[in-house]
Amino acid sequence: MTDFATYLKEERDQEWREELRKQIKNKERTSFERVKMPEQKPDIRNRNNLEVNQGLTEEQAVKEAQRCIDCPNPTCITGCPVNINIPKFVKKIEGGDFLGAAKVLKETNGLPAVCGRVCPQEVQCESQCFYTQKLKKPAVAIGNLERFAADYERNSGSISIPETDKPNGIKVAVIGSGPGGLAAAGDLAKYGYDVTVFEALHEIGGVLKYGIPEFRLPNEIVDVEIEILRKMGVKFIKNFVVGKTASLEDLKDEGFQAFFVASGAGLPRFMNIPGENYVGIFSSNEYLTRMNLMGAAKEEYDTPVLKGRNVAVIGGGNTAMDSVRTAKRLGADRAMIIYRRSLQEMPARVEEIHHAQEEGIEFLNLTNPLEYFADNKGRVNRMRVQKMELGEPDSSGRRRPVPLEGSEYDIDVDLVVVSVGVSPNPLIPEAVKGLDVTKWGTINVDPESMMSNIPGLFAGGDIVRGGATVILAMGDGRKAAAGMHKYIKHSIQKN
Repeated sequence: MTDFATYLKEERDQEWREELRKQIKNKERTSFERVKMPEQKPDIRNRNNLEVNQGLTEEQAVKEAQRCIDCPNPTCITGCPVNINIPKFVKKIEGGDFLGAAKVLKETNGLPAVCGRVCPQEVQCESQCFYTQKLKKPAVAIGNLERFAADYERNSGSISIPETDKPNGIKVAVIGSGPGGLAAAGDLAKYGYDVTVFEALHEIGGVLKYGIPEFRLPNEIVDVEIEILRKMGVKFIKNFVVGKTASLEDLKDEGFQAFFVASGAGLPRFMNIPGENYVGIFSSNEYLTRMNLMGAAKEEYDTPVLKGRNVAVIGGGNTAMDSVRTAKRLGADRAMIIYRRSLQEMPARVEEIHHAQEEGIEFLNLTNPLEYFADNKGRVNRMRVQKMELGEPDSSGRRRPVPLEGSEYDIDVDLVVVSVGVSPNPLIPEAVKGLDVTKWGTINVDPESMMSNIPGLFAGGDIVRGGATVILAMGDGRKAAAGMHKYIKHSIQKN
């Protein structure tokens, strides 16, 4: 014990634990059963594009919030990349102050309705919950409660706009309107900057719009949260490719004093196996972008996409799950996941795997593609695969897949989606002379400020990490905004 304050803290923690034990023993505390999220039935939802999860009712939200035991040391906050005050917003819900809960969320998270839907809470905030850590029971459903509060506010018609400092007239640019860029833009607006977001595509939202299907994240949700940023003063310019439409030097000449690069990882990877260029073989980027952003499923649109009866999706991440579930909704009779490791090694969220299984998706695990074959018109009609077994762990900590000799066999397919990863968008690294990049094409940054070796040029999300979740990209955006603020203040003082 180092001092009196530490002593008092330890005493309070001990008293809290003793009281909790008594409540559990006497069954005074609310049931430990986690409230189940209402969902569409699998045999109905796999034929429509409506959201699978239906959201908690007010009664369900309050009941789930009551499970929070108000830890004196809330480790759930440390598990959140944007540092939401989780106990505070949960307790607001428990007390029925749903609008107050939404305001708490917006103190550190500009996209709560998005994050409540797509963030992997089970490996972040919820993994640090007292229930999980100490009681080995299901964590408080933090993500579901975050979604509830954000949805309640949106539906109430009383959407709060976060406060911003007095405008300082200093122009800053954000390159890319995905989650990292939007998070940075929101924080920079709060600091009082004149923020402009440059987006290469014709819709704002980045991967939130082109990469995630509406049955997981409706576009309306993204649009509402973007509109809040507009009301905070953030400006958006679409169809503008920084490095092509204009260079960074051009933007500096227009008065922009600092830049945050959040251009993502839009370069698809392929496996480089025979037949990969046949008609009917897509990258997941192209497939999902056509579906989500370009209306390819609608016959009246001018950008149709091929449909298949026997569809194979190669990969085991969330993007693979989105692709195969999309194919099912487009009428595939047989929609398959081909993954070279076992189900336990799949990087996709457990919830997404579970939903896919319920919807009739076939999982061919420990299976790896070797070659594609085509009909006389050049469209893929068959693929050769090989069975695998798991060997020793590789650098990722997962057991390495090892081919089984003589286990090759063929599968009939008429559409294949390759979802084996992406590489960073090369536009900015190629356009900025002297920028320090890794051999993988990611930008090297200072981990505290997120600034690159070019003064005033910051970066985060996929362009730095190579692959990041929505919330990790947002954490980078918030950190970069703070770094940009400090850099600009220092530059002004120096001059």
